[in-house]
Parts: sequence; C-alpha cells; structure tokens
Amino acid sequence: MSGFSLLLSALLLTAEPQVFHAQGEMAGEVTQTSVILQSRLTSVESLTDGDVAGVAGVGRFELSEHSDFRSARPTDWLRAEPDNDFLIKVKVDRLKPATRYYYRLVYGADRDSVKKGNACSFRTLQGREGTREVSFVVVTGMNYMSFHYGKVKKGKRTGVGAYRGKDKPLGYPALATMLKMKPDFFVGTGDNVYYDSHDDREATELKDLRRKWHEQFVQPRFVELFRHVPTYWEKDDHDHRFNDCDCEGKRPPLSDLGIRTFREQVPVVDPQDPLATTYRTHRVNRHLQIWLVEGRDYRSPNRMPDGPDKTLWGAEQIAWLKRTLLASDATWKLLISPTPMVGPDDAYKIDNHTNHRGFRHEGRAFFEWIKQQELDKQGFHVICGDRHWQYHSVDPTGIEEFSSGALVDANARLGRDPGDPKSTDPDATITQLHSQTAASGGFLKVTVHCSGGIGFEFFDELGTRLYQMVKSPRDGVPVPR
Repeated sequence: MSGFSLLLSALLLTAEPQVFHAQGEMAGEVTQTSVILQSRLTSVESLTDGDVAGVAGVGRFELSEHSDFRSARPTDWLRAEPDNDFLIKVKVDRLKPATRYYYRLVYGADRDSVKKGNACSFRTLQGREGTREVSFVVVTGMNYMSFHYGKVKKGKRTGVGAYRGKDKPLGYPALATMLKMKPDFFVGTGDNVYYDSHDDREATELKDLRRKWHEQFVQPRFVELFRHVPTYWEKDDHDHRFNDCDCEGKRPPLSDLGIRTFREQVPVVDPQDPLATTYRTHRVNRHLQIWLVEGRDYRSPNRMPDGPDKTLWGAEQIAWLKRTLLASDATWKLLISPTPMVGPDDAYKIDNHTNHRGFRHEGRAFFEWIKQQELDKQGFHVICGDRHWQYHSVDPTGIEEFSSGALVDANARLGRDPGDPKSTDPDATITQLHSQTAASGGFLKVTVHCSGGIGFEFFDELGTRLYQMVKSPRDGVPVPR
C-alpha cells in the first residue's frame, strides 16, 4: 500500500462521524412558565434504508426572547446515546407567560465540534388572565404505511389508496395546510404511529417501535410544522401496542414497552421525572382550559364484563379529572380524549366509553356527574380522536363531542350513523349535527376568540372547510355555518 493510501486510511479512521438532526426540533407541553424541548442526533440527513440512524454526540438548546438570539439562555449539555435513542430532550423552566421564545439546537460529536440548528419558536400559554385569541389543531390516525404504500392484503402493501401527488416525499398534505393557518399548538390524540401495520414493517421490538417514530417525524412537513408550532401528545392503541389493546397478555409489543417508548419518543413528560403522569390539564387563557387524558395505562381488561368495577381511566385519574374540572372557571372546558365518549361507534367493539361491552358504564357515570355539576352549562365539550371520520354529535344528555377524523385520506372511512343497527346507537338517541358523507382525511381546528366565543371547524387535508360551529360565551347557543 502506498504512503498516500496509508495516510488516507488513517484519516478515515480518525475522522469524526457526521452528525445531523434530520428529525428537526420539537417543543412540547408548553405551559405558562415551562416547555420540553426535543431533538435527535442522526448519522444521516433523511430516511435511509427504511430508518433514520442515530449517532452519539452532544447537544443543548439556546433560548431567547429575540429572533437574533441575543441574551440567549443555554441549557445544560446532554449526551445523545443508544440508551436514549440519541435523543436530546430537556424541560426548561422559569419562562415568562404569553411570551414568544426562539430556540435552536447546538450539537455535534463533542463540544469542540458543534454547530447550530435552525431557529425555531413557541409561545408560552397566557394563563388565567390572558384574552389573546388562540387556535389549535387536533389530529389522529397518521397512518404512514397506508399513505405511502396503500392498503394491505395478505401481509403485503398493494399501493391501492396510496397518495399519488408529486409532493409525496414531503409527507402529509394536511401538515402544510395547518402551517398556513399558524395555529398556536398541535394536539396528537393518539394513533400517531401504527406499530401493527400487518405487513413486513410490523413493529414488536424496541428498535422497530422506535423506527416507526423516526420515519414519521423525518418527513419534511413535520419538521417544518414543528419548528414553530408546539405540541401536546396522547397515545392510543396503535402507538401503545396494537388495535384495541389493553395491558393484558404477552402478545408483543408488551404494554410496558409501549408505555416507555411513547414517553421516550415525544416531549410529553419531563425526562428527569419517571413518575410524571401522562394525564394533565393546561389553562391556556381566561376562556380556555384543556384536559388531556390517558386511556391505555390504567384500564381494566377489555373483556372484563362492563360495570362499576371496570375502568378505562383508573380511579386516580377520574378523581383528578373531577377535581380539576370543578376548580376551573374557564369559559370553555375541553376534554381531549384519545377515544370517543358519544359516538356512534361500531357495535362490535369493546374498546371505549361508547361500546356496550366496553367501558360504557364508566362513560355514562361520568356524563351523569357532568350533568349533576352543571358543567355542561359551563362550556364542557369533548374532542376525540381514534375514529376515522369527522363528526359533531350531541349525546342524549346534551353533551357534545367533536371527532377530528383521520389525518390522511388513505386512513379515512365513513362512520356509523345514529339508528344503524351495527352502531352503538341503534335506537338513534344521539343527534348528529355533522358527519362526513365522503371519506377524506383532515383535522379539527378550534379557535377561541378574544370575546370568549369559540369556533370548531373541520377541514379536509387540502384546507377545504367541511363544517363549522360557532358558539357564544353569553348564551352557549350553537350557530352552525
């Protein structure tokens, strides 16, 4: 071997590995005074061989109230390592309410070879005294494989129903639609990824569960949306274990693994607090408070006979939910649930609060409590994910529910109507003010105005408004448009 070849080989052996952050940055769980910031160090710039490989290194975030990052506040240095999936994640406290912050990732193989990522931003919540208009988007059913490769048959993707647009490499069109609307935050209600894809990409082990999140978040439209739109996350069956799962049995992935992976892959709990719960409430401003609940970790077995001892939420979560609802004086109290509470849903299911052999007893008891406390007259509404169609339903108690519907066309279907014998409402006791008549992907946008009025709007993935409901804080009378 020549001297030049030996020198080149030595240089290659000693060269630092390339370090990227292909999945971009994400701000989560924004409060009046805190935020969780997250990124992931990668050895590639894009999806490569079906995954986004991580790489060891270091990173920290810089935050400033100024877009030029003057007077920036750095976080501590963090290590990206295999055990944490090469994630850089930290909770930042001591922030000012109702303030826009700019942040960026400083990262590299070591502290002597760092570079700075793109400028990102988020706004802290206003809190109880704030009246600035606020809007947010709600999604479910982000089915990556169906969008990119179509329906599955006998374990193989057929291409039928897959997205055909030239912009497909950018990811879901609905994300670009949302970005144009400039919402204050984004809520993923669960089914954010599908471990049980029923194809050769089925995920049962940790490396494959992680891969599902990597391929999702590396899509350029996610990276761009989350640069300036903070997030709140819930999980449901498909990003816990598999369809309609509970915590029972040894079918992989096991429940504990699903719980741990969710907490790892999204900024939902402080990484330094292993006891932090994934149910929580946030006072957004004077007029709005949201509740995000946990529907998988504490549930009784699905096949347990329904009754007062069967629970989807667990006793501690129910007590917390009731206590915090009673303590709130927000004009609008929105319970954001991974699964429906009004429906109708498919009659055969035993998975949620609408299902007759599921958790209906708990759901009806909770609605009765809402009525007894007259919270239905104090702005209480339910928003749900899970169902693959958009609807606005009114329960016989008068409690209303808005279903966000699936995010992508390839994962959408038409729903069950009141009176359908194959539904959970065969006697047509539910009133539906809206239900999709053509299957399409899309999302729900909620806007709370300075005056205290609220608007619920359904959009398809390209931004066509399919339905709108506006309500006044004075009389609560719905005004359909």
